Amino acid sequence: MDHVPAVVLGLCSYTHDSAAALLVDGELVGFVEEERLSQKKHTHEYPHHAVEWLLGEAGLTPADVDAVAYNFQPVRYLAEAPTALRLALSGTTRDRALPRAAGFAKVALRTRRRVQSLGRRFPGAQVSPVLHHRAHQLTAFAASGWDESAVLVVDSLGERQTTTIAHGHHAGRPATRTLEAIHDPASLGYVYGAVTEHLGWRRGDEEGTVMALAALGDPTRFRHLFARAVRTTATGFALDPAYFPPRVLTSGYPRTSRRFVVETCPPRRPDEPIQEVHQDLAAALQERTEQVMLHMARRARLLTGSRRLCLGGGVATNCVSVGRIIEAGIFDEVFVPPAPGDAGTALGAAVAVHTDSGNGRPLCGVARACYLGPSYPEPNLDLTPWPGLQQKTLDIEVAEFLADQLAHGMIVGLFQGRVEAGPRALGNRSILASPLEPGVVERLNASVKFREPFRPFAPMVLADRAREFFTLGQDAPYMSMASGVTNKAREHIPAIVHANGTSRLQTINPTQNPFVHDVLRAFARRTGVPVLINTSLNVKGKPICGTPDMALDCLANSGLDALLLEGRWITK
Repeated sequence: MDHVPAVVLGLCSYTHDSAAALLVDGELVGFVEEERLSQKKHTHEYPHHAVEWLLGEAGLTPADVDAVAYNFQPVRYLAEAPTALRLALSGTTRDRALPRAAGFAKVALRTRRRVQSLGRRFPGAQVSPVLHHRAHQLTAFAASGWDESAVLVVDSLGERQTTTIAHGHHAGRPATRTLEAIHDPASLGYVYGAVTEHLGWRRGDEEGTVMALAALGDPTRFRHLFARAVRTTATGFALDPAYFPPRVLTSGYPRTSRRFVVETCPPRRPDEPIQEVHQDLAAALQERTEQVMLHMARRARLLTGSRRLCLGGGVATNCVSVGRIIEAGIFDEVFVPPAPGDAGTALGAAVAVHTDSGNGRPLCGVARACYLGPSYPEPNLDLTPWPGLQQKTLDIEVAEFLADQLAHGMIVGLFQGRVEAGPRALGNRSILASPLEPGVVERLNASVKFREPFRPFAPMVLADRAREFFTLGQDAPYMSMASGVTNKAREHIPAIVHANGTSRLQTINPTQNPFVHDVLRAFARRTGVPVLINTSLNVKGKPICGTPDMALDCLANSGLDALLLEGRWITK
């Protein structure tokens, strides 16, 4: 670069989960997913709301941006075209060879055009495409705050890579060095998405529903099929194209084969009832995912020699797999950043460009940070559009008041402070409920979230009392790890225990979220239990509520009893 960029804008845009992050002299101004502001879930549009907020927060204009970091490198797609043609040598994959080569070439050109369009939006900036997996690696490693660790990224596809093992090290600034990479068509994310779609849910959105369904099934029926279809190797894994044909980056090419359908079940329509075969298929898929993730974690330990592991990529949101890795004791500690999926690569790309630029300023504000989006500390609430709602300002101890309402069985939305990064509600855009209330899970699923009855709800717990109820043995600040539970949890709070005997927990300490910590302590004084149910402030199919208006809509159109919005108590 001709000059050292002071203002670096990181972008995830035009694919899915658009997001933006802004670094000014190495200091993180903020990070936010576009869906939290636009109300369009998984939007692929240019994140103009997010960028506008970030620049406004820093007092800058588009002309002040020195560098734009984009989370894909167009040229890397082109390398797949000649490799794809080799598929013509096999009868199983012959029909995919030409369309696959053409698809990757087409995406390379499309990505190049996207990079050029960003250049037009920021004419004074140099646009730097960043290798997708490198962006994932740096998101995870920089957020960990560690000096060194193994870094394992597993997703569906980044250019050609689907799985990478890297070593992260911090010599004044975070850096990662990739030691091994697995390329498409060997992709764990591709398989999970394909089976999610086969089972009647939206690929790229509802894999978590399939993970929850898996707990109700028996993996035995399809265990051997998945062992053949997703085969482990000495250095990784490979897919059998007889079950999962190679990806073609244009629509109209099914991700599962006729043989897969014959040996499992016909595709389920979203409106069809869930049968035992669907549960068993989900269970076998989840079991194989966990086995492959464990295999890759052991490989990362072997290659890096590190006692710590950072996980990134979409498959890192599979909290049961993360829990299995922790339980296996391969590493002393495992870290998953709050935004391990593609949205988070906006931040990783910005970190990459800052690191490469020669800017001497150290990175600041990224490590162990999750509340990174907009806040609305004193919203001017006009409830006219919601005639059924009424508000009052609380002039009492708010944490004590909220704990009291929860202890009496109310289900309350909580909107406070800055929007969380990533897919989980971490106490700033949450729906809270008492785990002691009879029928609370059924009520939450049926009338508040409007989602499948088998979906579990996650607990938040005081960090210093987590061991009384959970066996994880390490902090879980971002609700990204499934933990086993103790007999005390089974006895006193069965509502937070899923059918597989685990809970996706969040541990809360006083520095991380002081208000929620106070609420948990107050709730524990009333009930003896320092645990609350915590789910995201939204209903199924809608993004987490990033703005007051979105939160008021959620209250008005769901079974929520009340909303605590920056000290205002809003009821129907």
